Amino acid sequence: MRKEPWLGHGVQRHASQTVWVCVPTYNEAENIEPLVRALLGVFNDGGLDGRVLVIDDSSPDGTGDIADRLAAKDARVDVLHRTAKEGLGRAYLDGFRRALAGGAELVVQMDCDFSHAPEAVPALVRVSQNADVVIGSRYAGGSTIGWGAVRKVISRGGCGYARRVLGVDVRDLTGGFKCFRRHVLAYLLACDVDARGYGFQVQMTYLAHRAGFSVREVPIVFRDRERGTSKMSTSIVVEAALMVPRLRLDVDRRLPSTGETPAIAVAA
Repeated sequence: MRKEPWLGHGVQRHASQTVWVCVPTYNEAENIEPLVRALLGVFNDGGLDGRVLVIDDSSPDGTGDIADRLAAKDARVDVLHRTAKEGLGRAYLDGFRRALAGGAELVVQMDCDFSHAPEAVPALVRVSQNADVVIGSRYAGGSTIGWGAVRKVISRGGCGYARRVLGVDVRDLTGGFKCFRRHVLAYLLACDVDARGYGFQVQMTYLAHRAGFSVREVPIVFRDRERGTSKMSTSIVVEAALMVPRLRLDVDRRLPSTGETPAIAVAA
């Protein structure tokens, strides 16, 4: 594992930190309002200094308009409108830049469809006080509900395949419910992260691991969506499968050659 002296090890931990929750959306009109309201309730109940950032890829079903209406009513909601659907990875990277520019000290990423329970956010935040990256894990004591046998085999098989090829002791490498500390994202934004689909999750965790950041998993219950349409497709699975060995071979090229963190610019 590559360890560098500049990576923020020993960073001072604070009991109360600004938490931004990044939620990418495309045609999630049925889910976005109840999710945002649930997250705001979690912030209130848990005493969190929280913000919700909706990253919408010009959803034709009006998801972005609903998000704008919610933002107009509550200053803790922000919306990043992207002009094209360029994939999950690009959406998250733009969202992370906006969150860091807005002063985020902790950044949570999660799905919009309630597969990731809003009430689990405080657990990830709590564990992040002693870890650089926290993964809400389906396979390290967690579980999935509502999946058929084929989906379970694809998911577990994909995680096992990535673990073996990359040599990483993280059970849920493809998991998309995560909490990053600010200095971790600043570093990762300087890396070459190019996966557009769900391979993005593997890239981010593996690059953080290879850079020497601490990664912890906390168990979650993952529930299949009840409303809207899944974005999973055969092409996404193939992209991730082909990306894993390539990532192992060229990881050193992807990591920054110096300890400088990138300038944090607000995404347009």
